[in-house]
Amino acid sequence: MTRAHQTSMGRRRCLRTLLFLGAGILSGAGFPRKARAMNTTTTVVVIATDDRKKGVRAAMEYFGLHGIDGSRVALKANYNSADPFPASTHPDTLEAIIQTLRDAGARSITLPERSGMGDTASVLQTMGVNTICEEHGAEVVIMDDLDADGYVPHSPKRSHWKRGFLLARPFEEADKVIQTCCLKTHQYGGHFTMSLKNVVGAIAKYDPNDGYNYMRELHSSSRQRSLIAEIGLAFRNDLIIMDGLKAFVSGGPHTGKEVYPGVIIAGTDPVAVDSVGVAILRTFGTTREVMRGSVADQEQIKRAAELGVGISDPSRIDLVGMGDGADKIVADIRAHLA
Repeated sequence: MTRAHQTSMGRRRCLRTLLFLGAGILSGAGFPRKARAMNTTTTVVVIATDDRKKGVRAAMEYFGLHGIDGSRVALKANYNSADPFPASTHPDTLEAIIQTLRDAGARSITLPERSGMGDTASVLQTMGVNTICEEHGAEVVIMDDLDADGYVPHSPKRSHWKRGFLLARPFEEADKVIQTCCLKTHQYGGHFTMSLKNVVGAIAKYDPNDGYNYMRELHSSSRQRSLIAEIGLAFRNDLIIMDGLKAFVSGGPHTGKEVYPGVIIAGTDPVAVDSVGVAILRTFGTTREVMRGSVADQEQIKRAAELGVGISDPSRIDLVGMGDGADKIVADIRAHLA
């Protein structure tokens, strides 16, 4: 596979609607958009399962697949390093998402990626990403190889970024943006890395024009967790799928102490999804930083909520449990969100 292809995505195409979900017929315009109205509620599905592929498909079907038929989809996975799940997206999760999108009629699927710990192309090759994408007709974009035209600059108001940041153009121009993240702690200042932190890999490390190092700025900042949240002002989330069959409750992002929550989590609001993720880590006992204070006071979550990236209050999360044992898991999550 060619290491990087920048596909022309400027043309827009009217989307036909795929209304099939399980045995029912749904109406609507597609995956629900993230809750920018902070006084609304948002749904997070918690699927208790030991079958990753079935769990991922069930999560995607719960939110509906309308609007996928004929659409260009950008997929943000988690390949920060060449370490196995839960450090990186499990190959079965990636394959299940791509296959479900293909079955729903996606016109194209693009996976742009940038690894923070290692050469991106080598990481993806080691993790089998190229093979999976080739088998299912998805395109891999190595963000390290993009020139200035491959990025879109963003300078959000009220941001702590000194000169904004550069978002990879495929995410900007896709009809649908889906991400899949892992459930883990982050020992290098993020405290945890879930859907908000995962999109750090959607922005440039270096400015192609002058070599400015955005990651040096991020990791040296005392407001690192706020900077992470602020990327959410530019990144769409039409659907988030968090693979929580295993998790790191300490260490991370590449290695750590493993536990086995046995869940697939899905939603459209990164604040809500990450709040649920933090609650799950707390049920197992986790780092001092992640245990401290309320879930809503975690800096990533608090800052994202302040900016309207997602809900303002965990009480506005509508938790839906599916699968054997889900009721107990949901009850534990609610207790930690209270």
